[in-house]
Amino acid sequence: MTQQQSIVTITVNPSLDQFTSIGQVTPNIKLRCSSPTYQAGGGGINVSRAIRRLGGSSMAIFPCGGSNGQILKSIIKDKAIEHVAISIQGATRENFTVFEDQAQQAYRFVLPGPELIESEWKSILNALSDMNPKPAYIVASGSLPSGVPDDFYQHVAEIAHAINSRLIIDTSGKPLELALKEGAFLLKPNIRELGELAGEEIKSEEQEIEIAQSLIQSGGTEVMVVSLGAGGALLVTQDHVEQFRTPTVPIRSKLGAGDSMVAGIVLSLANGWNMQQAVMYGNAAGAATVMTEGTQLCTKDDTDRLYRRLKGK
Repeated sequence: MTQQQSIVTITVNPSLDQFTSIGQVTPNIKLRCSSPTYQAGGGGINVSRAIRRLGGSSMAIFPCGGSNGQILKSIIKDKAIEHVAISIQGATRENFTVFEDQAQQAYRFVLPGPELIESEWKSILNALSDMNPKPAYIVASGSLPSGVPDDFYQHVAEIAHAINSRLIIDTSGKPLELALKEGAFLLKPNIRELGELAGEEIKSEEQEIEIAQSLIQSGGTEVMVVSLGAGGALLVTQDHVEQFRTPTVPIRSKLGAGDSMVAGIVLSLANGWNMQQAVMYGNAAGAATVMTEGTQLCTKDDTDRLYRRLKGK
């Protein structure tokens, strides 16, 4: 069996995620919810969680502070995820999601993260630079909190090039634009984020492909995987374009589906799979997450079963 290559995930704005449910959301009255569950959250942390659930391993780098930070770190430790926790003065944010049973809809309340001072966000970069052995893959995912400069992911890209690691970026806005100046191995935008990069509204698949190929030709990335939601994913490289369907599954929660797709892709690549197989497995992981409740992520059994279904088509 081929040994998995090493993966590092970076989460600059992690969160302690609380999930609860209620029969119906109604204004101006006390809403008595079900007992809450807590989970470690944030883009890169979700990727590490999903990698673990898929039978792989990764190193998660993230800042944490306050009582929420201690709980978050404890949850990650309990899940046997290797990690480097950077202590910060501010308190780790808490997000919460309320699922309304009657409408079968989730309401997501995302709070701002703590402000990071320069020494704190630079400690994240230093932790990445100091990794030994050097990771084969780096996943930089999620938003940037106050105090962290927009070119943070550009610095991550510089480090990735210096240590010969393949960088996968899943973010949006100015941080993504600046990261593209340094270049990445793989980007995973959704259609809206791809349109923002191009400064135009995307109205056709041909337009998606044209924008993706122009970004590749300009050196911004080698590979583009555009998340199409229920439509699956579009893989674009220098000389290949292919759309992958998403298997039809019962929908319970879409929380973490995109991060699970990234996890499936990077774990497959780290195990020596080709890009087409990796995107197909990522699609399966995203669909498997949709089948779970709340902030749970994909299971390996569901992901493997859905992958076999996709591969058989």
